[in-house]
Amino acid sequence: MFDCMYENNGIGLAANQVGLPFRLFVANVTGDPAEKEAERVFVNPEILRRKGSAEGEEGCLSLPQLYGQVRRSEKILVDAFDLDGQEFELAADELEARVIQHENDHIDGVLFIDRMTDAARRELEPRLADFESHFRRQQESGQIPSDDDIQRLLRSLEPPAE
Repeated sequence: MFDCMYENNGIGLAANQVGLPFRLFVANVTGDPAEKEAERVFVNPEILRRKGSAEGEEGCLSLPQLYGQVRRSEKILVDAFDLDGQEFELAADELEARVIQHENDHIDGVLFIDRMTDAARRELEPRLADFESHFRRQQESGQIPSDDDIQRLLRSLEPPAE
């Protein structure tokens, strides 16, 4: 996931963005693959506390070249597990807090555009319509799975009923 994130000039990436059915995301706020000490993995994260509020520009690897202003908490406390299964808490602020909230939203099925004001989102509607149109054309050509195929795949990943 880090390789994919770096290849696309990202600073965070959620598992579901790359088709993995896990509550997991990775982040490196420096965006520099050489800065291994800045790499963080968050498994089953939960934001425990939020403080303050700040608006800032966000983009997303899922919506290339689309940016908008999003209001987020300035400071957070997040609880998660690392890849070794060790639980940790992290107090984050500024860009790190924004990235954690953005990626945590992804694993909850929320995009940054869902957090924008109605007026700001309306400004992006033509670009969003272009994304959807392109997506549907790719489905029609067989480049990506149909909605039905995606639903079948998701159902196959669900645990069996007891």
